[in-house]
Amino acid sequence: MSTAEDLIPVRRAVREFLAAHPRVDFDVAVSGGADSLALAEAGAHEGHKLGLRVRALVVDHGLQSGSAEIAQRAASAARRLGVDEAEVLTVEVTGAGGVEAAARRARYSALARKGRSLVLLGHTRDDQAETVLLGLGRGSGPRSIAGMKPLDPPWGRPLLDVPRSATRAACAALGVEPWEDPFNTDPRFTRVRLRREVLPLLEDVLSGGVAAALARTAAQLREDVETLDALAAELRGEGETLDAKALETVPPALRRRVLRRWLLDRGACDLSDAHLRAVDALVGKWRGQGGVWLPGGLVVTRTHGRLSMERREAARGE
Repeated sequence: MSTAEDLIPVRRAVREFLAAHPRVDFDVAVSGGADSLALAEAGAHEGHKLGLRVRALVVDHGLQSGSAEIAQRAASAARRLGVDEAEVLTVEVTGAGGVEAAARRARYSALARKGRSLVLLGHTRDDQAETVLLGLGRGSGPRSIAGMKPLDPPWGRPLLDVPRSATRAACAALGVEPWEDPFNTDPRFTRVRLRREVLPLLEDVLSGGVAAALARTAAQLREDVETLDALAAELRGEGETLDAKALETVPPALRRRVLRRWLLDRGACDLSDAHLRAVDALVGKWRGQGGVWLPGGLVVTRTHGRLSMERREAARGE
């Protein structure tokens, strides 16, 4: 039986999140599912106590029949739950990487364009666990296994320590029926199979607590990554080139972070671990080798002890 006590975990998480960050009017991304509806109610409840205005943003991806009506229902539900206003954003889902990736890009782009400086997302502890497993399975390294950040402006994720069961319980206590996105049960998507097959199996084999343990692992790794990133920023220095000689004695894990930051600052994108290690070899395993080619027509070379990055045409003298 649902009671008002079922609202406490989500409201507490939002209250603690808002207390730890600047008090500004904010948006809540609402899909109509349990996580986002519970977050919208808690956001309105806690935000209004601070004198803040709260808006719901609903993205209509147009991928299913009746999607416009579903989006309007989600907006109406958010208004009933107390937000000051609700707006539907219509997007076109196109591009490479499959439907799931394209929809995510379109959604985040629309929310970033329309949203305020803070947009709350309803990712829960279970979502964090799935993200960690995806990172592990892909060998993406500690940055990926560190999962989602609670605050990654403009995105805020107050519910990363809240189980999905708590948002469903909150919706039941509120008397609202969440929309069940059919994509969330479609086994074509890797994350769905993780949610419905892999995590339940791990919970069974390891006697429970797996999602919470994975979320704790993400939090611990995130602290390590942030510390190393801060140290790397001190070593990065200024200027368009990088002093390779000065980095030769720096531990590889820290050195690669310096290189990654420098490459991103200079316009590199879609960097893989193989790309980063190849550039690192220009420092840690220097034998006079040629340049390293990167996505986007970029090449990194070492000359007179310094690394530089140029467009491929410029490097060829064209």
